[in-house]
Amino acid sequence: MPDFIDWPQTDPPRRRRRLFLIVVAIVACIVFGSRTAFSYWVDLCWFRSLGYAEVYWKTLSLQWGIFTAFAAATFFILYGAFSVLKRAHHGDLPSGHTIFINGRPVRLTVEPVMRFAALGVSLAVAGATGAEMMAEWPTLALLWFAPRATGDVVDPIFGKPLNFFLFTLPAWQLMTDWLLLLAVITCGLAVFFLLITGGTRALTRSRSSYGRSSSRGLSITITFLLLTLAMRVYIGRFERLLDDHTIFAGVTYTDAHVMIGGLLIVCAALFLGASISGINAISARRGRWLAAAILPAAVCYVAIGVVGWYVNSFIVKPNELVREQPYIAHNIDMTRKAYGLDRFSRREFAAETTVEAIDPTNNQPTIQNIRLWDVHALQDTLRQIQEIRTYYDFPDIDIDRYGINGSMREVMLATRELNVDKLPESSRNWINEKLIYTHGYGITMNSVNSFTSEGLPTLMLSNMPVQSTVPGLTVTRPEIYFGELTNTDVYVKTRQKEFNYPQGQTNSFTSYEGNGGIVLGGFLRRILLAFDRGDIGKLPFSDDINAESRLLMRRNVRDRVSALAPFLTCDPDPYIVVGEDGRLSWVMDAFTVSDSYPYSRHYRLGENPINYMRNSVKVVIDAYDGRTTFYVFDTDDPILGAYRRIFPGLFRNASAMPAGLRKHVRYPELLLKLQAEVYGLYHMTDPEVFYNREDLWTVASEVGMTEGGEQTAQAMEPNFVLMRLPGEGGMEFVEILPFTPANRNNLIGWIAGRSDGAHYGTSVVYDFPKTRLVDGPLQIEARIDQNAQLSGQLTLWNQQGSHVRRGTLLVIPCGRALLYAEPIYLQAERSPMPELRLVVLALQDRLAYGPTFEAALASLFGGAASSLSATEPARPAPVSAVAPGAEGDRNALIAEAAKDLADYQRLTAQGELGEAGQKLEALKRALDKLNERQR
Repeated sequence: MPDFIDWPQTDPPRRRRRLFLIVVAIVACIVFGSRTAFSYWVDLCWFRSLGYAEVYWKTLSLQWGIFTAFAAATFFILYGAFSVLKRAHHGDLPSGHTIFINGRPVRLTVEPVMRFAALGVSLAVAGATGAEMMAEWPTLALLWFAPRATGDVVDPIFGKPLNFFLFTLPAWQLMTDWLLLLAVITCGLAVFFLLITGGTRALTRSRSSYGRSSSRGLSITITFLLLTLAMRVYIGRFERLLDDHTIFAGVTYTDAHVMIGGLLIVCAALFLGASISGINAISARRGRWLAAAILPAAVCYVAIGVVGWYVNSFIVKPNELVREQPYIAHNIDMTRKAYGLDRFSRREFAAETTVEAIDPTNNQPTIQNIRLWDVHALQDTLRQIQEIRTYYDFPDIDIDRYGINGSMREVMLATRELNVDKLPESSRNWINEKLIYTHGYGITMNSVNSFTSEGLPTLMLSNMPVQSTVPGLTVTRPEIYFGELTNTDVYVKTRQKEFNYPQGQTNSFTSYEGNGGIVLGGFLRRILLAFDRGDIGKLPFSDDINAESRLLMRRNVRDRVSALAPFLTCDPDPYIVVGEDGRLSWVMDAFTVSDSYPYSRHYRLGENPINYMRNSVKVVIDAYDGRTTFYVFDTDDPILGAYRRIFPGLFRNASAMPAGLRKHVRYPELLLKLQAEVYGLYHMTDPEVFYNREDLWTVASEVGMTEGGEQTAQAMEPNFVLMRLPGEGGMEFVEILPFTPANRNNLIGWIAGRSDGAHYGTSVVYDFPKTRLVDGPLQIEARIDQNAQLSGQLTLWNQQGSHVRRGTLLVIPCGRALLYAEPIYLQAERSPMPELRLVVLALQDRLAYGPTFEAALASLFGGAASSLSATEPARPAPVSAVAPGAEGDRNALIAEAAKDLADYQRLTAQGELGEAGQKLEALKRALDKLNERQR
């Protein structure tokens, strides 16, 4: 019987297994790598079609350069650590000994298995780490391309320039986190080797203690860990300026006098410990020296924590305002700079209560542009009278200003986009969805306060094809290939005609004439594009596709901008603009943000906390050909300055924007909402007032509707108003938002974001007198509910097969007073089309209403009695006043009106809403003629 068991040699099967694994790996790389390569190639074609190939190559080189550098470094550090530790423990590894199982000697060959496992784990960790760092490429790119100077802003504690916190500190944090991960893994690897070698000694019944080489590997890894922790602690000193506390943000008294200096001591202790551990690795001392290496830093950290607790509890807390006052002042100053509040100007607003304070004679433009169409009510109405077909939709309503008949008017616009999800099920096929139904068509435009006699909007742009009632206002390219609902790829310039718009019993067709999209080219190119877009079964074999056909992808304007500039944060609500040349363009506000502005408080923007924000870029997307242009509107923004150095071909100066588009630039809603939230606290610039929260503001609340139809209080949304600001000369398009004191309903002030001319991007805050209570929106709503006549009428309407829908209550500064306006609509239970029935106007001490805006104005300013009826009962005309033949004409008009009404009801029931709208207009004309004859 042999003295030991030797496992049979298995070299040939092992080689076959290795060969098989290599083949599988190669096939997997080809399959997954080719798909990735196709995706990169398609992206290159897309960027090139927009003229941004340079941006693509720069982004790709940055991403893969970072991936390669960190993946390679991670692999070499981890696998190198394994090799070093294996060599250090080679004598104690299981492969170097014969062990006994049930008294029989067995030789194990585990070293190749360990090597293979280490190789696989190192590759996996390297790939994951490289991918994680690759995703953070903007942070590392900003460190490399950051401008040298960012103005005269320095932090008040360390005296570091703004560049350090915006660019250097985030990159340092990222790299030290990476190093800390590697340090923890290598320490774990060292412990693993100690455990496995200790187990081997136990199995071999060896009584030898750890050798000098066994301790050396652990000492080296602990040295690496302590050095990394020292760097992390050093960086943590600067992070103190980014901490949020209950009262204020940034460094506190305790931080400045204890923790920042104390962390330097901890950092020095960690370096000392790393030195001890390093010496232990060289001199091969015992394990007790490792404990001695860790002990100083642990003791220092605990001691500094105790001292910090003592100072905070017994020195700061009893005299908190006095101790923290200079640090509160730092927080106020830096937060105001971070959110642009230092650009705000403050003025007094009298908030008088008399009719004379409105000064209607000098404020007619403001009064005539009060918005009475609620956004949601108008959207529902347009869906009934202007969608024409069920597959169209109006996803949003935009508010803007246009020159109409020689004067500036505030208008509301809506794009008629194609929603392929609403196509009939029988029409849901590849040809219809990809080749025929490719685009939406046209827009609607109406004045913010014009109504027909039926309570419907008076449209300036409407119908299909687009019809205009305003001379000089035309739409030359009504097709909408790029918009908010265009989430699918389509193919244009094919042999198949594209559906343009319905035209009676037939349809109008068109062919794409733009230069947007990726040229499909020959058969091979089509196969590659189809493989990437998941259309391999149809696109390469369609007879309708030719070499000149084009692929339009990323047609949703939000996705389009995010793909081109993922480092910008975009306003979720782009708005449509009709240019002077009649083309439709989307305008989207884009922001640079950061969470590392020193001494600034963090606020949430979506899911992310930020403490710095600038509206530096306006993005314009042509709705027809998808051309996307980035215009810079804030040249002082340091973050955008760095990105301009990275991508010089991506951005253009604001002066290059066409004048027809420049007139429609506006103050961003997202920015004003965030600034208003910050301003509610940080308008208090006195540290004592700030500490006591004596003058805390919040955005005013209004009555809103839940999905179940119940009323609830909610924060007001910014309201765009065309008005004359108090103390200013001409009309301006401003965005306003009122404030109330915290936990109260009366108004305390309002903010106006300015959009026009040299004032663009600035804001004015108007303070109300604190000696007078000014009613807020909820109080005006309560007065409406308490009015006996109004309350009774609203209750009656809600009981007659319909329900009352109250529009947004607007607070309009006018003259020296505030004018409140609320439209009230009536909506049938079986019809989603609300119609205006009442307009309520109010001052501080006066409430007026009428069936029309003019009637409510007459009641408020002219002293007329408020009325709920549309017209006074008509007096019968004298017989002598009726001209010969008038009776026959009147009967004919009555018959015509009856026929139009019957046709309208029939077409509405059949779902032919476009034709029904035309019949409704004919009915209106007939009734108008009857009224004229009656007079």
